[in-house]
Amino acid sequence: MSAAYGADSTAMEVVDGLDLRDRTATVTGASSGIGVETARALASAGATVTLAVRDISAGERAAESIRASTGNRDVRVAELDLADLVSVRAFAAGWSGPLGLLVNNAGIMHVPELRTERGWEMHMAVNHLGHFALATALLPALIEAGDARIVSVSSSGHASSGIRFDDMFFDRDPYDAELAYGQSKTANVLFALEVTKRWALHGITAAAVMPGGIWTNLQRHWDPAVLADMKRRYPTKSAAQGAATSVYVATRAPLTPGAPVYFEDCHPAAIVTQIVDGLHGVVPHALDPVAAARLWDVSVELIAED
Repeated sequence: MSAAYGADSTAMEVVDGLDLRDRTATVTGASSGIGVETARALASAGATVTLAVRDISAGERAAESIRASTGNRDVRVAELDLADLVSVRAFAAGWSGPLGLLVNNAGIMHVPELRTERGWEMHMAVNHLGHFALATALLPALIEAGDARIVSVSSSGHASSGIRFDDMFFDRDPYDAELAYGQSKTANVLFALEVTKRWALHGITAAAVMPGGIWTNLQRHWDPAVLADMKRRYPTKSAAQGAATSVYVATRAPLTPGAPVYFEDCHPAAIVTQIVDGLHGVVPHALDPVAAARLWDVSVELIAED
């Protein structure tokens, strides 16, 4: 199946011929970038799609664009701030009915040192713990769907750091934005690995994706000279191409216990000791089942009610 799709495929090409009218989907961070193109593709195939966003106005603009381009009026907007567990729980409490597709797309990258009210470093809070809290709160809806899938948007940046279990929030060591981002992207892969292990009995499976080299607002904190150099050196995808692997995992990829859990260019990625060309492959620390189980248990403790 995946042979038909590759690095140049768009999200719309991946869903061509699919009928998703019986599917409900939520895409976080869906007001721009690959998030909106993921939502657009799913809506174009008939899915009922909720854009889970911090900025409701931006979300409504994105939703109207999707409705206009796809003809699907079942595109909704709901507020979600992944850095705020109250917001996460309110989103889940407001959900009704089954949830067949959860695309954990929202994220931040290389931001200056920021912390949540709980003192959590912001990369780990938004990229992992907020999505972890969202998925676990929505578990009844995922179970109700019978065959739900979770897409965890990671990055080749995972190679820069495993999980810093002894100092996850840089309370002891000096803050390092690259390491903070890297461990949060490793967490995205480990989360997907553990979801399938723990929840496959409910029909729920998951995988992580590397979208590719896409230049969006995610890189707004980069040095402009570094960003310009990266654009010259590495292949660039459009947002629609970057969304293709998320949509492929959400709709077509074979996801079962023991199956590949990290995809790039609509294919399982090779396991490598060093990321190839800055973009390709998944390193072993992101596939460590012991780390995945430990991260899950730590995350459960961290998001527990006060």
